[in-house]
Amino acid sequence: MTDETVASGPGPRYAALLDLLRTAELIWEGSRVLFARWKLSPSQFNVLNLLREEGASRTQTELGRELLMHRSNLTGLVDRLERRGLVARRADTQDRRAWHVVLTPAGRHLVGEILPHFHAAADAVWGDIPPARIAVVVGELARLGANAARMTAHLRDGHQSDREATSA
Repeated sequence: MTDETVASGPGPRYAALLDLLRTAELIWEGSRVLFARWKLSPSQFNVLNLLREEGASRTQTELGRELLMHRSNLTGLVDRLERRGLVARRADTQDRRAWHVVLTPAGRHLVGEILPHFHAAADAVWGDIPPARIAVVVGELARLGANAARMTAHLRDGHQSDREATSA
């Protein structure tokens, strides 16, 4: 980001980013409403959905990375799913500090029940947008995600440099 960019004002990219954030919030709220029927949060469903492949297991660290979730939040999420009998933790045979999370038969059954409703909701969100256009949007979202990751790393590096300068 250059000083010129900052001085020139928000422009169309700012409005587009706000629209994207509003859309994401609306989709997230729709997900909350959809999954409430099964007493799940969208994040809980995401864990179950990641584990639905036959024999799939993920460490809690892997799940956190895939869900962009802090370890402490993921632990509580897995605890709640485990209390409901939807997932189980298995000790890692290679690393005694790590746990693998696996879907139980009850969890697999629940995901199977939810997926048709989830797919129908996804179809409703996309409406009559043709698949070719969806592919373009997905590609552009991937570019935005990569740009956001670079921007975040740049900001973190800058903050780290600021902290180092003030502590010297």
